[in-house]
Amino acid sequence: MSNALLFNTIIEFFEEDEWDFQWMENTSFLMLDFSGRNGSWRCYAQAREPQRQVVFYSVLPVRAPEDKRRAMAEFITRANYGMVIGNFEMDFDDGEIRYKTSIDVEGAELLHPLLRQIVYANIVITDRYLPGIMRVLYSDSSPHEILLSIEGDHASADPTADDDEDLSSGLLNDDSRNSPNNFN
Repeated sequence: MSNALLFNTIIEFFEEDEWDFQWMENTSFLMLDFSGRNGSWRCYAQAREPQRQVVFYSVLPVRAPEDKRRAMAEFITRANYGMVIGNFEMDFDDGEIRYKTSIDVEGAELLHPLLRQIVYANIVITDRYLPGIMRVLYSDSSPHEILLSIEGDHASADPTADDDEDLSSGLLNDDSRNSPNNFN
């Protein structure tokens, strides 16, 4: 087992992957901005050293107003059902919406391919569901109908299935250069 600090490995990964980031001083967080096909948002990478865990968040640029939080909770609960890697979260107090992926490396070494998986799965899924989240916030369509328009008729099966093809066809392939500049 490597005694390397997880935070150092995270920094090395984002430097090698050519991401622009800021270290949030006196913390184990990096802050990164990302632009996908469907919008832009802020990301955070966190090292939880004592637990040997890494967490990556995509925090959406909108908050659910109080009158839309029930609909948003339904949408993200339906979206989360069947997700294998990560989940959406919403703070019921302030309406913040984010997507979280994480990995526990207790007893193992954190390698760049492992980080690549949690980072790129996160941004692909966030980008895929962002239009639906916006529709929940700014339309009167039902969360279920909106989700079906994103996932198709197999909404309850595996909502990440279509993403798996995108991910395995190069986005997460070690042989390709995966930087935020190459995403679009």
